[in-house]
Amino acid sequence: MKAIIGIITVIVCTLASYAIMGGHLEVLWQPFEGVIILGSGIGAYVISNPPAVLKRTLKQLPLIFNKPKYNKQTYVDALSLLYQVFKLAKTKGMLALESHIENPHDSSIFQAFPNIQADHHVVEFLCDYLRLVTLGSDKPYELETLMDQEIEVHHHEEIAVADAIQTMADGLPALGIVAAVLGVIKTMGAIAEPPEVLGHMIGGALVGTFLGVWLSYGYVGPVAAHLRGIITLNSKLYAVVKVGLLAHLSGYAPSISVEYARKAIDPELRPTFLEMEEATAALPAPG
Repeated sequence: MKAIIGIITVIVCTLASYAIMGGHLEVLWQPFEGVIILGSGIGAYVISNPPAVLKRTLKQLPLIFNKPKYNKQTYVDALSLLYQVFKLAKTKGMLALESHIENPHDSSIFQAFPNIQADHHVVEFLCDYLRLVTLGSDKPYELETLMDQEIEVHHHEEIAVADAIQTMADGLPALGIVAAVLGVIKTMGAIAEPPEVLGHMIGGALVGTFLGVWLSYGYVGPVAAHLRGIITLNSKLYAVVKVGLLAHLSGYAPSISVEYARKAIDPELRPTFLEMEEATAALPAPG
């Protein structure tokens, strides 16, 4: 909804102001200049990006119109899951986690939090590092370095689409100039026409410059920024898991490890200490 409101606002503010100033909207209707700018921009996008980024582009663009992937309840569930995992490890030892981390989809602990269980990447991230701990890799500083590297790789992979769209946005003004130059060339070929006709053709040619700048800063650039913000926000859950695991490996009690992880959540989505205390108190004994 927010994206739709923004798109409508850009259109109304630009075109309405132009019309109120006495401009003729029909002059702005230059579909072939739009084809030159957008078509060339999309072509350049295809040339400059590998197939994996092109596929993710189609997958990520709808995120602009969707609600955020994670909400406050998601973080409550994630912290509760960590609490159950840490409590089981503390009471029965790390080896008691083997059946859960090898088959998380059949695990009673993971099944209690279906929205977390459905997030394949987060579950895999958690299980991979729990598996390393069960195998004897229990040095927090070593695992922290490894987790940071994996989070960076994942973030770079996900943010590649936003970066590619931003590159496209940066090139649209130049493509607008290309469209305008082609319009001027066309006008020069009709130099014998009367001034009224030439004026209309020159105005149409300049629409290319307008469209390139307008599309870049009014639409494509904001889309890239919006995607970058969404992806950055979605990646925070990995940091929450990382902080909780490191606290657990440092020997803290499950409630304290969960509190450390809670502090890694953005303030607007962070559950309170009392909310997490109530949530963990209502959990059954892990088994």
